[in-house]
Amino acid sequence: MCTDDTRDPWLPDRLLRTERDLLMPLLRRTPQEAYELRTACPGWTARQVLAHCGAALVRIVEDRLEEGVFLPEANACDVAEREHWPIGRILDELERGLTEAGPVIADREDGRLDAVALGEWVHAGDVREAFGEPGAYCGVALDLALPLLSVTSRRRETPRLIGELDGRDGPVSLGNAIDGRPAARFHGDAATLIRIYAGRPLVRTRYELTGATEHELLIYR
Repeated sequence: MCTDDTRDPWLPDRLLRTERDLLMPLLRRTPQEAYELRTACPGWTARQVLAHCGAALVRIVEDRLEEGVFLPEANACDVAEREHWPIGRILDELERGLTEAGPVIADREDGRLDAVALGEWVHAGDVREAFGEPGAYCGVALDLALPLLSVTSRRRETPRLIGELDGRDGPVSLGNAIDGRPAARFHGDAATLIRIYAGRPLVRTRYELTGATEHELLIYR
């Protein structure tokens, strides 16, 4: 069970707007052919990831949240619907979503949509990595993403983990305490911690994880 339900309702909005200001200039200047590069999301190009991101956020803005809306089948339908859109239209929808979804998420007292904002930031990392850009799964917005990961990891019922992150002061605490089970321990960089919780490839990473498996820590399944 969650042991701390503390929630900052405007944290997702700050993360989305910060990511908008960082990501959109990169996307606007990127050559169109780069959007066909494959990402860490199996079967999806950068273009398809961004189409999914924009569709998900605009669904929130327009209150089109029918049952099963964010399941893989629904996500695939949203991406297919945008298959023939010009890249400019996909980016315009994404920018609208990054701008307008935060206040709607803040108004949801149950906090169930907070994880969508974190997922958008992770997908931005997927695109940066595909483009060969620095700062995938870290960068300026990391200080907003980590507290949102802390809340999301508790809501998704992952086990307690204490993380010692390279180059950052003080440990991070994620997940929920389990009676009779010591907290897991992680030592490595913040980007690798994000990769573990988001289920992203861990090739060429170096870290120490004791007391839990990577699969137990997944927040998106």
